[in-house]
Amino acid sequence: MIVVPGPASKELGGKIAKELNAKVIGVFFKQFPDGESYVRFEGELENENVVIVQSTCPPQDSNLIRLFLLAGTAKDLGAKKVVVVVPYLAYARQDKRFLPGEAVSVNVMARVLKAIDIDGLVTVNVHEEKVLKKFDFPAKNVSAMGVLAKYFKEKGFDGAFALAPDDGALELAKEAAEVLGGGYDWLYKKRDLHTGEVETKAKKLDVAGRDVIIFDDIISTGGTIVNAAKILKEQGARRIFAACAHPLLIGNAVERILSSGVEEIVGTDSVPSMVSKVSVAPVIAKSLAEDF
Repeated sequence: MIVVPGPASKELGGKIAKELNAKVIGVFFKQFPDGESYVRFEGELENENVVIVQSTCPPQDSNLIRLFLLAGTAKDLGAKKVVVVVPYLAYARQDKRFLPGEAVSVNVMARVLKAIDIDGLVTVNVHEEKVLKKFDFPAKNVSAMGVLAKYFKEKGFDGAFALAPDDGALELAKEAAEVLGGGYDWLYKKRDLHTGEVETKAKKLDVAGRDVIIFDDIISTGGTIVNAAKILKEQGARRIFAACAHPLLIGNAVERILSSGVEEIVGTDSVPSMVSKVSVAPVIAKSLAEDF
């Protein structure tokens, strides 16, 4: 097996290769003055099983094009099998048409990747796992919640309460609670389809005097975490933390979250960031070894 760390996932790709004891082939890439991307493999791929690691975090469109160029070119160069590891899978959140005329972006993604003739995909905490059924090739979702919870447990927060900021993240909090052993719950969230504004409804939680970790798949602008932190503080939580698989942290998200009473934000290296303190390399490598 050969691992190719793409431009958006150089460090993570290297870690995955180390976990698998696999050979690494690098990529030379550049951007032309007009914004187009150029990529070139720095090694032979013919008759090899190739794993391309390329997150599609911001800038999503550029990273997607580089993923498409790498995956398609690998087959052109004679790779026997091409599996793409896309830790953060952009455009996966729009899985149905909420308003007339909207693009169902994940459907388009599935068709493009099929056209490139890839043999499999691994992603991390895709927003809705059911969307992977739209892909006409093996597509697997792995979870970072266990390694995130382990990070907090090793820091002395065994028994902390795991909170999902909405019902969509309930399974994430449940998974984290299996490691932390402090129980879990969730809040009700409603998002305005036109403005994007989020409303979170309070409910009675077993958090008074306890440490609480909010677990989610993505932290983007931070609004969901801020709303949850406010409710936790009102109900007497002792210390509040936020953890996610994909720390997009757009704009002043970090400042907003920390000023809301959250002591620390912990993300993974699915999206390289200032809070990427946990690596998903072990869970990705395990999936590759088992399934591909």
